[in-house]
Parts: sequence; C-alpha cells; structure tokens
Amino acid sequence: MKSIPTLTLALALALPTWISAHDFKVANLEIQHPIAFETPVTAKTGAGYFIVSNTGDTDDTLHEVRADFPMVMLHKSEEKDGIASMMHVDQIAIPAGETVELAPGGFHVMFMGLDGDPFEAGEKIKAILVFEHAGEVEVEFSVEPRPGATE
Repeated sequence: MKSIPTLTLALALALPTWISAHDFKVANLEIQHPIAFETPVTAKTGAGYFIVSNTGDTDDTLHEVRADFPMVMLHKSEEKDGIASMMHVDQIAIPAGETVELAPGGFHVMFMGLDGDPFEAGEKIKAILVFEHAGEVEVEFSVEPRPGATE
C-alpha cells in the first residue's frame, strides 16, 4: 500500500495542469487560473482570462486590473448581427453565490502596449485585481500556448 504523501504526489502529477494550477483567494472571492495566451511579435495587445467565484452573501465588483503595461482595461466582446465588437467596461459584477468567467468571447482583461514584447508561453504576468469589497489581490497570469496554434 502506498503512503498518503506518495499517493497524493502521484495524483497531483496525474492531474491536468489547469486543475493543479494557480488559484488566489481574497475575502469571499476565489480567483481561479488566471491565464493569457501567447501573442505574435507584432501584437500591440494581449488578453487575460480567469474565473472568479463569490462564495459570500454580498455582491462584489471588479473595478480595475493593474499591471506593468501602458494601459490595462476591462473589456467585453459581443456579437450583434454577425459583427463582433469589443468594448471597454468600467466594472464587472460578481454576484454573491455566483461564478463569473472572464473568457474569450466575453469579459476579459486587455493588456495594451506590448510594442514588440510579445507574451511567450511560460511567462508570468503579475497583476493586481481591485474589487469593491474584497479589496486588492495580487495574481499572476500564466501565459499559455494559444489553443489550436501551430508552430
């Protein structure tokens, strides 16, 4: 019979990376797996994504993301009449007892001003998420290969 630590290590190594990935917590908010996808050298912007769960009984709001870029904004992508558009939003509501996903095609973080310094797989991007009630939480976005990208 395997010892508990050996079994735990074996299970952890067998999990997909996103399950054992980095998560962050502040007050009643759990921020799960902040990621950004690698970008081409010519990219001027990159996008960040994560999931935030509010386990409390009070609504909260994401007001800002701070990082070492000329500009960082909250955005939302929408499609209307077959035309995709992206617009700046001032905040993202995180209702009590609910989970909000920042993902491609919806809410996301825009990191602007890459100017020849692309996001590369394996890179970590330090950022601070600013919530109305929970306050500030330091996170790291892990840069991952873009799904479906080829060499």
